[in-house]
Order: sequence, then C-alpha cells, then structure tokens
Amino acid sequence: MSNIGPTEAGLVMRRFSFKRLSEDNPVAFSGEAGYQSELLMPGWRFKLWIVYKVTRHPWVQVPAGEIGVVIAQVGKPLPVGAKSAIYKDAFGNFGNLDDFVNNGGQKGVQRHVLSPGTLAPIHPAGFLVITRKVVYGVPVAPEMQRIMPLTPDKFGLKPDQLNVVRIEPLMHDDQITDTIGIVTTYEGDPLPSGDIASRIGGFSDITALESTDTSDPELMETILASKNDIHNNYQNFQAFLDSGGKIGLQHDPLLYGAYNLNPFLMSTEMVPMLVVEQGQVAVVKSYVGLPSVDISGDAFKFGSIVRPGHRGIWREPMRTGKYPLNPYCYKPEIVTTSILNLNWAEATSAAHTLDKNLQSIVAKSKEGFIFKIDLQVQIHIPDSQAPKVISMVGSESNLVNEVLQAAVGNHFRDTLQALSAVSFIETRNAIQVQATQYIEEKLHEYNVETRGVYIQDVELPKDLVVVLTQREIANQEIETYKKQQAAQTQRVDTEKAKGTADMQAELAKAQVGVDIETNRARQVTIQADAAKYKKTAEGDGESYYIEKTGTAKGAEIRAVGIARAEAAEQLKNAVGQSGTTLVNAIDALMKGDKKIVPETMVIGGNLGSIDGLAASLIKFLGSKELK
Repeated sequence: MSNIGPTEAGLVMRRFSFKRLSEDNPVAFSGEAGYQSELLMPGWRFKLWIVYKVTRHPWVQVPAGEIGVVIAQVGKPLPVGAKSAIYKDAFGNFGNLDDFVNNGGQKGVQRHVLSPGTLAPIHPAGFLVITRKVVYGVPVAPEMQRIMPLTPDKFGLKPDQLNVVRIEPLMHDDQITDTIGIVTTYEGDPLPSGDIASRIGGFSDITALESTDTSDPELMETILASKNDIHNNYQNFQAFLDSGGKIGLQHDPLLYGAYNLNPFLMSTEMVPMLVVEQGQVAVVKSYVGLPSVDISGDAFKFGSIVRPGHRGIWREPMRTGKYPLNPYCYKPEIVTTSILNLNWAEATSAAHTLDKNLQSIVAKSKEGFIFKIDLQVQIHIPDSQAPKVISMVGSESNLVNEVLQAAVGNHFRDTLQALSAVSFIETRNAIQVQATQYIEEKLHEYNVETRGVYIQDVELPKDLVVVLTQREIANQEIETYKKQQAAQTQRVDTEKAKGTADMQAELAKAQVGVDIETNRARQVTIQADAAKYKKTAEGDGESYYIEKTGTAKGAEIRAVGIARAEAAEQLKNAVGQSGTTLVNAIDALMKGDKKIVPETMVIGGNLGSIDGLAASLIKFLGSKELK
C-alpha cells in the first residue's frame, strides 16, 4: 500500500517476470520486469510489495521565467546525423508515455520544450526534464547514474540557458539601446554552397519581385520583413525544419519579446538594432542574397553597386528609422549627410569622433620656420551619392583619415614651403581661398561636396615671434610718435582756439564796430548814389522839360509870328505902310514894361529930398506886405 501525494506520481518497478525487456528499452509496456509504463496517481495505491516496488517522484514543475528541456529515455533511436527527436502534436507535454512511444517518439533531446508554469506527471523513467535548478527523472544509463545528482551543467547547459529568452532594450551608460536577437541553429540541412545564412525560401521572392516594376525601397521592405511567423519565432523548431530551415546563422532576427527556445538546438545573441538618425543614411553592404549584378555603369570603377537583394553595395541607402538588420548578413555604414565639421586641431568635434585622429598641420616655410596650423574643413555627402562614396573609400572614417588627411596636410605643407613666413601671414586669406578650391576639386572626385575651409589658428615659431614682435614694437613706436606729433599739433590748435575764445568779447565788439562803420559807409554810398541818381534824374527831367518847353515855345513863337505876319500883311493892305508903322509903335508901348510916367513923383516943397525918401519907403513897405 502506497500513499502518493497530491503532486507526486508513483513509479512502479516489477521485480521479476517471465518476459524480458528489449535491450534498447528501459520501460516495460507488456508486464516485463523493470520500470512499468503506467504511473500511480495521487492517493492510496496497492501494489503487492513482493512483486512490485513503488517509488514516489514529484510532478515536473517549470517555474515562471524558465523552460524545461526534455530528454527521452525511451522510443526509437535517432536517425543518423540527427541531434534531436522529431516532435508530433500527439506527444503533448509528454504526460502519456504510451502515446509517445506508439506515435513514433524517438530517444534523445526533444525539440519541444516545456513552457513556464508547466505542471505535469511526466514519467520519471521515460523522460528526464532539465530546469534551471532541478533535473526531474531517473537516469537509466549507467554513466548518468555515476554522476548523480544531476544538474544542468552535467548536460553541458548553463543555468541562464534555461531561462526564457528576452529580447528587450538594454540600458548602458544611462542610455537605452534598442536590440534584436540573432539566432544560430545547431540542426538542419546544410546551407547551399556560397550561403552564410539561412533564409526560409531563400531569395526566390526577390527574384519574383524583380520581374515586375518593384522599386528598391519595396525590395528592402521585403528583405527586412521577417518570416518568423512560419515557425513561431523558432519556438516550434519542428516547423522550422519542415519549412526548409537550415543549420547555422539565421537571416531573420528576433524582435522584442519573450521566447521559449531550446538551448540544445539554438543560441541567441543580442545585438544593437540599426538606428539611423536624422542627418544620416546607412549604406548597406550585403553579404547574402542573389549574385551581384552591377548597375553602376562602365564609368564607375570602384566596386559593384547592386539592387537590394543582391550581394554588394545597395544603391538605395536606408534613411532615418530603426531597422532589424542582421549585422552578420549586412554591414551598414553610417554616413553623415548633414554638414560635417572636421577639425585639424587638439580639440575634436563634439557631434562625432571622425576627427579624433586629426592633428594640427605642421608645415615649414621657405626659410625653415615651422608652423602649426589649426584648420577646420566642412564637407557634405549627398545621400544619393553615399553608396558610391562608400564603394570608393570603404567608410566615412576612411574618407577622413586617408583621403582628406593626406590631401589637406600635403596641400598646406606644399603651399607654405613655397612661401616666406611673413608672406604666409600676410596672405592668409588668399591661401585659405586657394585651399578651398583645391579641396573642392579633390573631394569632387569622391562625390563629396566642400562647404568651407577655414584657417582657425596659426602657432608661429618662437624665433619668428621675436622678430615680428620687435617689428611690431617699432611700428607701434612710429605710430606713437605720429600720435604725439598730432597731439602737439592739436595742442597748438587748441591754444589758438583758446586765445581766440578769450578775445572773443573784444573781437565781437570790434566786429560790431566794423559792422557799424561798414553799414555807415554803405549808407553814405547809398545816399550819394541816391543823390547822384536824383540829380541825374532831375537834370534829365529839366533837360527834357526845357527841350519840350522850348519846342513848345518855338512852336508858339512860330505860330504867333506867322499870325502876326499875316495880320501885318492885312493891316498893311488896309491902312498902308505908314499907318501900319504907327499902329505897331503904339502897340509896343502898351505891352512893354518901360515906365513912361514915374511911380513916385516928388513935387517941390520945403522938405525937398526928404519927402521923396519917405515916399519911396512907403512904396517898399507896401510891396513887402503884399508878398
């Protein structure tokens, strides 16, 4: 009588029987002596102790986050070359040994693993179940019995390999890194000749798409699209093999998630996901795919440029985004398509490390002076030209360290060697322009644009510094003397201005006096001119008056004369010559001012002359009053 616990199973061993087990089968299915295929379930169970021996074994329990790997000790032998046993849905979780054997179960490592949380009464003699901490079952092979107790490392497994595989972002230096899982399988048919990775169905889908008008980006999407749904992300290893999966490196990676993967059949490596940032492209070098078919043309002689899906450098780069690209099948070269600053100096750029090997340019002048030149070069790689650039130089770092470093350094060394030190210093801008033109032509050969070449700093030789310093001191002294001379001249002008300012009141007063006298003289001149003008005008008027008056009087006299002549002629005709003479004499006496009779007549008396004087005085006074 045996009491089997709630999570236990009773393993029955028959002590003796007339039937014998086959040599390759440790479990009896028909009453043979040995371990019996039937298990005793929980509860009180009766077995005749003389014939049977019952041992209790725990049910197999797989903790959360772990898997259980099953090794069958019963069944058919594995085919030659096989590393694991075929799996059928009828096997379930290996809880029924009879179903397993009757459906063609095979010995050895089972492809199906027990998922986390499994709790099942699995036959201890029929199967060994390996978990992270416990190995369930009873080994029947003598060599296994000698190494009891069994642990995962006895089977060549590390405890971590029995965990659920998690693909998740990793934290490194406070930065999150996106990851993918690269799978390598240890069982399957060999890869075709020339292939380095297995892709379900090969690249026949790419061949079919190329026969249509499929664009390069569409081909890239097809290649990146995973076929893992066919075999449930390698968790159904039997489906993987049935679909044509091959041994070795697998083309399609695992994305974020948790996977129950058999550590006996595959391993997983977590690698960073390809992340293309803004201002970058990724040029893809493909090591897998269809044979190379160069589409770059005869003029391009720097390798093969191919369509996506072929071996070679893809002509279409990957732009901003995240891509689950298998780095063992494809090598992406990140190319900066924004303007790239490269410093030939002690300090490197903060945005990248491409110039970490660049140092200040050391050059020698014609006289032997050694210069150290700090330089900055700005370049730009067009995204459409990035595949050709990578095909020519291999990588962006090669472009900087092998092409640019040699071209820039040699140019400045050759230029400076042909110039004197002073000429180099004085013509620095012209040399910078010349360097820009030279580097533009050089990089144009590599499909790279030059956006600027700048001489940032020049470290002069000590001897030259002394000479230039002395020269500059002399120049400064000359300038100082000139300034002092100008200061003395300014001082004279200042003193003169000061004296002028001090005498400003007197000068103003004198100026006022001068202005007054000038105004007076001007007034006198004006008055004289006016008088002269008046006199002239009056003379002209009087002349004009006299002229006109004379003319009028002449006319009058002429008219009067004519009238008189006519009257005299008529008078003569009337009274004769003698009568005319008498009339004219009388008329002249009547019109003349000659006094025939005196105005004052003094008649003789006693006073005599006094009376005459009085009469004259009275006449004079009377004429004054009249005036």
